Amino acid sequence: MIRPCLPYPHAVLKTPAAAVEAITPEVRAIWADMVDTMDAMPGYGLAAPQIGVGLQLAVVDCSDGRGQAILLANPQVLHASGQMREHEEVSPNLPGVSATIGRPRAVTVRYLNAEGVIEDREFVLLWATSVQHQIDHLAGKLYFDHLSPLKRRMLLTKAAKIRGRA
Repeated sequence: MIRPCLPYPHAVLKTPAAAVEAITPEVRAIWADMVDTMDAMPGYGLAAPQIGVGLQLAVVDCSDGRGQAILLANPQVLHASGQMREHEEVSPNLPGVSATIGRPRAVTVRYLNAEGVIEDREFVLLWATSVQHQIDHLAGKLYFDHLSPLKRRMLLTKAAKIRGRA
């Protein structure tokens, strides 16, 4: 089921998400809805707070043909490369604006997978960018929180003008 994304500055988007204790049928249902929602955007990832669920759940799929979504619960970065990669980032929670954000080119992430097993996985390039973007959401941060105060204010002002026209 495709779920609506909360509009920024909804409080859930700025609140750190709660840890997932176990992979339950409810968690699997949320993940399924998240994949449907991500695929409908289109986007490369989605975090549960974006759809109003305050749990540390994320999905990422940067594959060419889709259908290879990685489901993550309680993801945390264990290691990040020193080499940075810039990418134009957006969010369905703040439509109409984007910003170039520099993030580590590769990260090793530990998470609880769909089988309920702790897994360590390396993500590179777009996959690394997307998984870091989702982990930020789980901490109550959005991509523009990486911008300078001036650039962030300009972006949010532009988004407010776009929202006013909608």
